[in-house]
Amino acid sequence: MSESSPSSTAPTPITAGTATAVSHRFCTAPLMDWSDRHCRYFWRQFSQHALLYTEMVTTGAILFGDQQSHLDFNVEEQPVALQLGGSDPQDLARCAEIAERWGYSEVNLNCGCPSDRVKKGRFGACLMAEPDLVAECLGAMQSAVSIPVTVKHRIGIDDMEDYPGLTRFVEAQAQAGITTFIVHARKAWLNGLSPKENREVPPLKYEMVYQLKQDFPELEIVLNGGINTLDECREHLQQLDGVMLGRAAYQTPGLLAGVDAALFDGEPGPTPAEVVRNMLPYIERELSRGQRLNHITRHMMGLFQGVPGARRFRRHLSEHAHTAGAGPEVLEHALALVTQAA
Repeated sequence: MSESSPSSTAPTPITAGTATAVSHRFCTAPLMDWSDRHCRYFWRQFSQHALLYTEMVTTGAILFGDQQSHLDFNVEEQPVALQLGGSDPQDLARCAEIAERWGYSEVNLNCGCPSDRVKKGRFGACLMAEPDLVAECLGAMQSAVSIPVTVKHRIGIDDMEDYPGLTRFVEAQAQAGITTFIVHARKAWLNGLSPKENREVPPLKYEMVYQLKQDFPELEIVLNGGINTLDECREHLQQLDGVMLGRAAYQTPGLLAGVDAALFDGEPGPTPAEVVRNMLPYIERELSRGQRLNHITRHMMGLFQGVPGARRFRRHLSEHAHTAGAGPEVLEHALALVTQAA
């Protein structure tokens, strides 16, 4: 089993000097089954400054599975962070080492996923009930690498005390040396709610995250949960260090085109049509390596949200991108359906 980064797509490893430059001012969330390397390459077309997170990858998948399929990424995605799922300090440390060698800019521990499968594996949101174990895990990861180690978690789980429980969890990780906390501003109810319901039913409590920043000003606090617009991002950034968008970024990716100008004093991003054209060389490259067109275009369905012809764009991709031999011309034809309607 190889632990070296593949020369085909992954970059040379990040050095400690460059790792400290990672900005969490705007991040895209780890999204299971969504934020794969094709999705992240697509997102990168819109913003040069956003920090992109992988899907959660379990320690077992890395240590005993096909590392290339789980860890491979395109150099153009940088900065990109790997999110790990696990609860064994030694395994997490080994995976963090592999992530650093593979070239990731950061490694993050998942303490927020509420699914039953994750709970049975003793990782995800259930770890909030074991802050000392999490601190041991994060401490082991930090000792193993020079790139940043961060944690993503909820404001609480089940009947855990609200703010006192949150601060106990954060204090334990801060004592282990963690300085960046990505906080999903909802509780996770592990008994009684499905993962989908846990994304929507528990109320958002932004004020708890704001209070956390006030009480721990030395920590970097990044907000996740329910953020849908760049105006909301700007509002939260008046009190916090960063924001993280998940479903809004996936379902309406065009909003990412405004990130650099609105939040980083950078240049406006490309138009959706320009992004489609920018994706064509990548698609040709990936198809030549055996990828299927629909594995890439499935992430592009929301690109023209609210634009005349958007439905025809989606329908054409849905009907043709999965067929054998489908190539870039399918995407070009879909784009023409939008531009004709405009």
